[in-house]
Amino acid sequence: MLDRLIGHVAFVRTVTYHLVGKIEEVADGWMRLSSASWVAESDRFMQTIRDGTLNEVEPVGDAYVNIASITDLFPWPHPLPTEQK
Repeated sequence: MLDRLIGHVAFVRTVTYHLVGKIEEVADGWMRLSSASWVAESDRFMQTIRDGTLNEVEPVGDAYVNIASITDLFPWPHPLPTEQK
């Protein structure tokens, strides 16, 4: 199923952290995100998803996420962060 999301941008929640980025590849139990950012603190969750509000964010470039750690993900129709906040 994750293969169908290649090329889409998503807000990814794992058991320990959150990321936003463009899904580039899914293989061997890993998902690669480009233009990724680690989200240290979002707003209230509804505002984060609806409005793209992120209170504290760290752009990191490419990121690899172990698929087994993903709890859920949401479409991210907002611009990806490019500045540390």
